Amino acid sequence: MTFDSSGATSLRGTEVLIIGGGMIGCALADRLTLAGASVRVCEAGGLASGTTAHGEGNVLVSDKGPGPELELAQLSRRLWPGILERVAERLPEDVAAVEWEPKGGIVVATTAAGAAALTEFAGGQRAAGVRCEDLDADRLAEAEPALTRDVAAAVYYPDDAQVQPVGAAAALIGSAVAAGAVVETCCAITGSIVRDGRLIGVQTTKGPRHADIVINAAGPWSGPVSGLLGAPIAVKPRRGDVLITAPLPPTVFHKVYDADYVGAVGSSDTALQSSAVVESTRGGPLLLGSSRRQCGFDNRLRPDSLAAIARKALRLYPILADIAIMRAYGGFRPYVDDHLPVIGPDPRLPGLWHATGHEGAGIGLSVGTAQLLTSALAGQPDEVDIAAFAVDRPAVMESSPTGPNERISR
Repeated sequence: MTFDSSGATSLRGTEVLIIGGGMIGCALADRLTLAGASVRVCEAGGLASGTTAHGEGNVLVSDKGPGPELELAQLSRRLWPGILERVAERLPEDVAAVEWEPKGGIVVATTAAGAAALTEFAGGQRAAGVRCEDLDADRLAEAEPALTRDVAAAVYYPDDAQVQPVGAAAALIGSAVAAGAVVETCCAITGSIVRDGRLIGVQTTKGPRHADIVINAAGPWSGPVSGLLGAPIAVKPRRGDVLITAPLPPTVFHKVYDADYVGAVGSSDTALQSSAVVESTRGGPLLLGSSRRQCGFDNRLRPDSLAAIARKALRLYPILADIAIMRAYGGFRPYVDDHLPVIGPDPRLPGLWHATGHEGAGIGLSVGTAQLLTSALAGQPDEVDIAAFAVDRPAVMESSPTGPNERISR
């Protein structure tokens, strides 16, 4: 690592080790190699095999109220098209697998109380620069012909988009590898390497790996990983499930969800939270969500969660009553009690940085997170203040409630 005359850090020649090969880790690898860093990714399983493989690929601004997370979402949404254009120049086949769809989102309220809350929420977003517009009954029916007519209010968000999450992660890590990054899969972290109070590398199941900077991007497993490194952070797994229908002709044309989705995301309740989310995929099946529950790393599908998802999806789209469910899956989101990501240096252990805690928004926020962290490493300001995501805030610095072996055995 070198320093210019002003004391700012230059990343050229800096060795960076990223723990985690999910969407956040892949975005970091792409952006850091672009900045000149020498990048190694250590992933305990397979690339994009954890949270990323179990997500819906949302790139949303519609579900975030005014504040730092919305600002990060707006930054990410602006970055995505340019990043994909850059990757396409080198890896056209990989970028095609991303399935970028800027199809927009529609949020609906089915009760008078929900309509009032949605109207107020959308008003705050407009003041923060989010593009959104109210839809009357005729425009809503034109946009979503199969949607229930029992709607009290609807708001259209033209900037909501979707990607195929594994395809997006593969494209970004492919770009990083083409620029010289090294990827090691089945390479779990087992401990830290510290010299003179500074983290200079990690012990792994494949042996020691040294670096100038280590970034904890292990998603829901960031808590156990941080404990192994000696600087625990309170990132916990939050379980979510998704139902997938049999392939359908064009039926749903936007990401459509009930306004209570925002409340479920922002809830800190450990019990089951569910809301209606319905969206299409390029291949034909619909994705039906969503649910949230804190149950540790319990990976079982639960009937009450799946039933709640189906029941609420039917309320929005009664046509689904006769549609077969092809499969269901679930995964873990990296959850922090104050509902903000953790991005930046760990003040307790020089050399350690974190990029985690995005909960269900990691796909959408990944490229903005990568830019924000890269700018901070280079000693440069960015358009979003990284201080809001600081590691040393109370919700993060509490001891992780999960044990280290859970990451290793994943």
